[in-house]
Amino acid sequence: MALLPAVLMAATLAACGSGGQAAGSGSGGTLTVFAAASLKATFTELAQTFENRHPGTSVTLSFAGSADLASQVNQGAPADVFASADTRNMEKLQEAGLVDGEPRVFATNTLAIAVPPGNPAGIRSFADLGTPGIRLVQCARQVPCGAAAAAVEQHTGVDLAPVSEENSVTDVLGKVISGEADAGLVYATDVQSAAGKVERVPFPEASGAVNSYPAAVLSGSRNSEAARAFLELLASPEGQQVLAAAGFGSGQH
Repeated sequence: MALLPAVLMAATLAACGSGGQAAGSGSGGTLTVFAAASLKATFTELAQTFENRHPGTSVTLSFAGSADLASQVNQGAPADVFASADTRNMEKLQEAGLVDGEPRVFATNTLAIAVPPGNPAGIRSFADLGTPGIRLVQCARQVPCGAAAAAVEQHTGVDLAPVSEENSVTDVLGKVISGEADAGLVYATDVQSAAGKVERVPFPEASGAVNSYPAAVLSGSRNSEAARAFLELLASPEGQQVLAAAGFGSGQH
């Protein structure tokens, strides 16, 4: 008989500790999303939408270069969702057994040249970026936007000599906005989000290096049900509309 009160007390404490919900149900709690820097505006909006639809769930967003985020996950950083600006960094996590299920490509993006208002250096093409004296800033090659730039560079035979290589596309954009660069290789979506602060110089060669954006639930997720629901939002008509409005191409469903 002495055992019964103890069992009842343990059950009561368990219910209080979980808010009356089963542990791991994905209802409520925190959803941690690691996302490529170029997704900041869209994911901030979609996170708000997700929270509105899932009362009690709080979305924590962490933005950085995809390579840096993949490295953090590899080193044990706790996260539920990883959204990369390329498939290569996602594949690294898959090979390490850190991805739960199959990643889903939810968007695409292409490079563009960002220049200060008025385009003082007179840059009109990708080839112009190789002109001596041009202060070009681009992403480091391990970063998706840097890998895309390297692919275009190799395809065109243009030799680029950047004055700086950054770990995220937002850092590249920042240097153009601050006047530290004559041009920066960023995504078309970044130029659109910084309208008025930079101008876009499109170049046809960018179509040969389109970046696919995959997202996946991580195997170490503590809220996998909410993580999968977030992926569904990305793929939904509403999610795709938000991404399209920011200049992203559609994902593969």
